[in-house]
Amino acid sequence: MTEENEIYAPFKGIIPTPFYAGQVAAPPYDVLSSSEAKVKALGNPYSFLHISKAEIDFPGEMSPYEDCVYERAAANFQKLMQEGVLQELNKPCYYVYQMVMGEHIQTGLAVAASVKAYDEGRIKRHELTRIAKENDRVRQIRTVGAQTGPALLINKEIPEIKHLLQQITLNSAPYISVIGDNNVRHSLWIVDNDAEIKLITEAFSAQDEAYIADGHHRSAAASRLAAEDGTSETARFLAVAFFADEMKIWDYNRFVHDLNGLNPHEFMRALSSEFSVVPDTRRKPTKKGQFMMYLNNQWYEMTYKGAPLGDDPVSQLDVSVLSAKVLDKILNITDLRNDERIEFVGGIRGAEEIEKLVNARPYSVGFMVYPTSVDELIAVADKKMLMPPKSTWFEPKLADGIVSKPSDTALKAEPTAKAS
Repeated sequence: MTEENEIYAPFKGIIPTPFYAGQVAAPPYDVLSSSEAKVKALGNPYSFLHISKAEIDFPGEMSPYEDCVYERAAANFQKLMQEGVLQELNKPCYYVYQMVMGEHIQTGLAVAASVKAYDEGRIKRHELTRIAKENDRVRQIRTVGAQTGPALLINKEIPEIKHLLQQITLNSAPYISVIGDNNVRHSLWIVDNDAEIKLITEAFSAQDEAYIADGHHRSAAASRLAAEDGTSETARFLAVAFFADEMKIWDYNRFVHDLNGLNPHEFMRALSSEFSVVPDTRRKPTKKGQFMMYLNNQWYEMTYKGAPLGDDPVSQLDVSVLSAKVLDKILNITDLRNDERIEFVGGIRGAEEIEKLVNARPYSVGFMVYPTSVDELIAVADKKMLMPPKSTWFEPKLADGIVSKPSDTALKAEPTAKAS
């Protein structure tokens, strides 16, 4: 396999100097609103939010899609480089990236993933992308001149690589180690040993497949840029790859603003045709095929008793059952991506968030869903199928600013404004 076709390759990473790393590291750009990001970055000029959500640098409310926002992001990025807050390594390396959240530990590698492998379906997706979000990532990468948000990838276990990562993390101190949101520790080790780099590259090339867990828009944007520039054979995108047995998928829950004209009694009667519904004090389902529903200040256990939706892996997902038999059939929510009557609540926000939303809105309802498994995600992606929107919530999340990758594309924009 030629170097261009290697699924993963080392790269000259852009990382914070250790002294500034704690100030630089920031939540992913897409988990905070602009107002939340503005508060988060207040008083911290080195926060990566000034790059990933540069609209926070403008007074009042500013659309993140304005030209001046992308230009400000580029100027802020260059300023951190010039001041030595960020540094570019002088050799292509891999980077061990470890996240520790309570007792959960996952250890992976920051890599330059092949756009060609993505285009050919060797790096497999399970979600559709939205063109507006793709456009945003394309402009961000093009203007800043770097890929600053890694995609989160899953690989099946490679014992020799797991052993190598274990040896690195146990026998040497991390170059960077910071505490991020939700008390997650993010640590980074630089792998610059030629023999180890060769081992990593060849081991992943032998496996020659991966799965996108999070970052479909980042991956698609890199592919679009490569197509525009005619570099699809050689272009690469920033990713952090973890092994499947260390990944944790949380529940991704649903809040619906109304009962589609039904009162609670009528809604419960409609549910009873295909679900067993009984009051319960629990707030989280304990097994596949079981849901918890919050309605009228009461939790209910809701177990599906109807016929299977189908034999394919998407039909067997709990989120598919809920969509087909409740959201669509009873509540008339047929477009999960665009219907404003539904909101999605990540599992880390908990049942408390569902209770708060329902209690604040009469005749609304919330559903807690049993988490989709990594095996289910892989099964869907292997069949080249797509999950319903908001089927997986991965936690812990990668931090922005820990490692970035210089863009494979030349800047096609006017010179950026100076950071103020």
